[in-house]
Amino acid sequence: MRHVELEAVVPAEQMATVFDAVRRWEKYPDLAPHVNSTTVHATYPEANCSSDWELHFRSGLLRWTEDDVFLPEQGEIRFEQSDGDFDSFVGTWALTQNGDDVAVRFDADFDFGIPSLEGILDPIAERVIKETVAWSLTGLFPATRVSGGIELSQPAAVGA
Repeated sequence: MRHVELEAVVPAEQMATVFDAVRRWEKYPDLAPHVNSTTVHATYPEANCSSDWELHFRSGLLRWTEDDVFLPEQGEIRFEQSDGDFDSFVGTWALTQNGDDVAVRFDADFDFGIPSLEGILDPIAERVIKETVAWSLTGLFPATRVSGGIELSQPAAVGA
């Protein structure tokens, strides 16, 4: 199982504003070059939320459907793959108000279920997921500061 984490700070914003922007999966294809498409089946305030995702991955597309749980009072979004290319994919977006800023933490664990290829596939998937989160946050809020040495000065090559 591979763990992905990313931390960012969205300056001079309110948690509710950032939460409402982050949860709008339908905007991600315009924000992040790795995202080929998203289809939102149901979203907050519905009880049973889900979305389909397609990310450019290697020379093809990485696809999955996830169940989404939105907890705005807690500043948390939880997701878990219900169908798709991963053997398992689960994670959390956690937002906290920190003075005038909003701290954002993204955590996910994934497994393709192919031990012989994990050394090749896992690092690429980790990078694509991290960059997708970083591109999305900086696209939604351009002043966002992303931690962890991710450089987004040039759009990543599609299909990377």
